[in-house]
Amino acid sequence: MAEALFKARLAQAGQVSGWRVASAGTWALEGHPPAELSQKVMQESGLDISHHRSHSVDQELLEGFDLILTMESGHKEALRAEFPEVSGRVYLLSEMAGRTHNIDDPIGRSVVEFRATVDEIESIIDAGFQKIQEFAREKPEK
Repeated sequence: MAEALFKARLAQAGQVSGWRVASAGTWALEGHPPAELSQKVMQESGLDISHHRSHSVDQELLEGFDLILTMESGHKEALRAEFPEVSGRVYLLSEMAGRTHNIDDPIGRSVVEFRATVDEIESIIDAGFQKIQEFAREKPEK
């Protein structure tokens, strides 16, 4: 959902070109479609994520990004521990908006929880959009 919401924000700002945006799970199984409720609430926002398939994080994937954003502190810590060479590029998404909190995964919860998660992610992306742009433009050592 965060990938689609960020891509939509880029499109809204007229900045689609020059960006590589992708999502992957810290402990994801490969090739699964988004949860039905994820697809439903994203469609309510006018975004189709039905084509997306889950991917697991690996070294090769991470090396292709200047900025790596996580939803939860456990994900951030896991990536920094397992891939120390990219640790300086790993942040919580909420940090981009000047906050430091987890965005809980709504899997297994109601559609109301999914909508609340979409609203939270969208709010953080909007509040942190400039900082995301700045961090992504900086070229940390890879």
